[in-house]
Amino acid sequence: VFPEMALALWKNLLQTTKKRLLQERGLFLYNGAHGYEEQLVKKKLQQFSGGSINLSKEDNGIGILTLNNPKLMNAFTGTMMVELQERVTELENWKDGKGLIIHGAGNTFCSGSDLNVVKEISNSQDGMNMCMFMQNTLTRLMRLPLISVALIQGKAFGGGAELTTACDFRLMTPGSEIRFVHKHMGLVPGWGGGARLVRIVGSGAALQLLGGAARVDPERALSLGLSEGTLLSADETGALREARAWLSQYTEGPAAVIRAVKKVVTAGRELPLEAALRTEKDIFGTVWGGPANLQALVRRPKHK
Repeated sequence: VFPEMALALWKNLLQTTKKRLLQERGLFLYNGAHGYEEQLVKKKLQQFSGGSINLSKEDNGIGILTLNNPKLMNAFTGTMMVELQERVTELENWKDGKGLIIHGAGNTFCSGSDLNVVKEISNSQDGMNMCMFMQNTLTRLMRLPLISVALIQGKAFGGGAELTTACDFRLMTPGSEIRFVHKHMGLVPGWGGGARLVRIVGSGAALQLLGGAARVDPERALSLGLSEGTLLSADETGALREARAWLSQYTEGPAAVIRAVKKVVTAGRELPLEAALRTEKDIFGTVWGGPANLQALVRRPKHK
């Protein structure tokens, strides 16, 4: 009996290890195989301090992530890039989470990277390392099993505009603007914002926004499908209240079900059809016969 048990345990361990490795490989776009040394990159970024990324988790399962560097219009310093990664890890481990609102302190969203950081790491390899670090983080943010919305007040420029594309939805306040200013800096998006923008608005519109470094106001964002709606409030408190109410229409219900919905959509967007279908089957298996499903059957035995 013992050898059989040991063999079964060993097989089980192999399966879970394999599964974990696949999951990890799926989460991180870049690793050592790409010449990417994360610890070294973090060490370099941590030399450029200032600002913070704050996260509050509310009882209703909605998280509020705040970019907090108001004196620089919430531009990302190096330590903020590292903190964003820490907050994303925290959100990955938040099992009761259903939704996420990302916004900037002081009535504006984010003006991209702090230019002091940009100047200090102006050689190509440092730039690519920062780029790989931010792509890893924003890809993990996009794949969170939370329904996410970027609440855009004031300006979302450069890297700030790219960050909005890592959310499922974007809401804008009156007078706000999204602008991919990269061309004027002699650059292209590097945090994955180009690839994600094409998937949101299509290649023609993406080419216009990147090639023209065009200012996108709430009206144009709405017509491009870049924004879901324009809020009434321009001030932080009112806008956050409206964003919460808007998001709650999608996050009402049990966490297991909301998270499953997001996972199915992520699989459908990112995987080839057959793999997406199999993933959907696996996710379906986690909710079929689950508490919410059984309660619904008791409540509504037949469709009206």
